[in-house]
Amino acid sequence: MSTALENPADMIRKGAPHVIHSDEELAEYTRALFKLTAKSRPTPEEGEAIELLTLLIERYEAKRYPVPDADPVDVLRFLLERNGLSQRDIRRELGSESTVSLVLSGKRRLNRDHIERLSRRFHVSPSVFFRNG
Repeated sequence: MSTALENPADMIRKGAPHVIHSDEELAEYTRALFKLTAKSRPTPEEGEAIELLTLLIERYEAKRYPVPDADPVDVLRFLLERNGLSQRDIRRELGSESTVSLVLSGKRRLNRDHIERLSRRFHVSPSVFFRNG
């Protein structure tokens, strides 16, 4: 067994990452993760830290903020309404205002690029734009 794992409780007392229990801790871990992922060449240890922080953040968010299965168009409409935006406001993310209309009317599906840009715009996981059912 690794000497670091001989006393895991001691590791936690010394400040090692641990299970997230609050939104404040979530914010702290998210800031740390963004700082690490902003590096152009993370070290192998930083790569491990990125993976660990991502797991901890995803676990907390899945428990605290579960995302119900929803139609991607309904999710997009919700995000527009929640943010006080109109179709015109997301034309850059979808390429044109006509594409926005086609997507919102169900005549066109979101593609990978749309999802990537919308995820960044609304600070949500790309998975909210996929139907699981």
